[in-house]
Amino acid sequence: MSRRRAIETALVLLAFAAAILPVSPVVIERWYSTGIYPRLQHLLTPIANLVPFAWFDVILIVVITSAVVVLVRAIRRAYRERRWSPLLVGFWRLVLAAAAIYLVFLACWGLNYRRVSMTERLDVTARAPARDDVYQLGLTAVAQMNALHDAAHAHGWTKAEWRDASLIAGFTEAQRLLTDAPPIVPGRLKRTLLGPYFRWTGVDGMVDPFALEVLANPDLLPWERPFVAAHEWAHLAGFADESEASFVGWLASVRGDEAAQYSAWLYLYWEVSGNLGDRDRGQLYAVVADGPRRDIAAIVERLRRGQFPLLKNASWAVYDQYLRANRVEEGIRSYGEVVTLILRTRFEEGYRPVRRAVR
Repeated sequence: MSRRRAIETALVLLAFAAAILPVSPVVIERWYSTGIYPRLQHLLTPIANLVPFAWFDVILIVVITSAVVVLVRAIRRAYRERRWSPLLVGFWRLVLAAAAIYLVFLACWGLNYRRVSMTERLDVTARAPARDDVYQLGLTAVAQMNALHDAAHAHGWTKAEWRDASLIAGFTEAQRLLTDAPPIVPGRLKRTLLGPYFRWTGVDGMVDPFALEVLANPDLLPWERPFVAAHEWAHLAGFADESEASFVGWLASVRGDEAAQYSAWLYLYWEVSGNLGDRDRGQLYAVVADGPRRDIAAIVERLRRGQFPLLKNASWAVYDQYLRANRVEEGIRSYGEVVTLILRTRFEEGYRPVRRAVR
């Protein structure tokens, strides 16, 4: 029994150490993010793609059921024996399970939070973007939306993005420009039992960090899906930070066909608008053509119809703490940092970011 307790204690201490001890981002980049992790992704994502249901749902059901069983048994035993020790044993088992799950999370995907940041791998300017820079980026997004709308709608959108050759080629090119890792296996956008939660909280999608699959909001509109797919594939490629995943997703989508490009610029318009004051936002919207306006209105209606504000605020507060616990200091603000990242990055022609050597 003492040997078993020692192993259990070592497991908990290992998880605690893994959570707090600093590790060089360069070590993570070389040995994990571009070494071990791509091999794991090439193994797990194809398996996940074989079925339309979400493995994450299965994992979630098993974990919740197991936790409830452990707690109920501990409470019953404590009540029957009139002592507290069964509750302590039950609590210890939950701690052990949490430690094991956390270590699996790090091994399967979570260590990507600690890789070299995008601002370290790219040639970026030191100064923060000025108001005019943000506004001009918005005007560029609007001009592209207006120009691409008719062609994008004529082309149409597929619900099998993981088989869309144009989007996959665009993502592969974007990934090649940013990292030495091999191209990822794209994940199919899956429905999930968390669909209502995504709807109520305004979440577009997420990557299952254990089975390395993509879960999507079932209400996404066709013109939202290409960018959301590329954003989640960026997570599959090991870009855990939200602004970096959006940056990669945008780079990938603008290299796709008209439908994907339109989705990318529509997303960027949305992000830029959120970083402008009321006056600038109104002026920017004034130059949006009727077609993109209808698409924007449809997105607003989708969000308005589905969200529960209290649940959304609580959910994003929890996610903010999750990001900070995984060393994303900006928390949920990292979602909006993509505009700054795009404006600070030095691009060559064709939105080709200039890389720096990682040392």
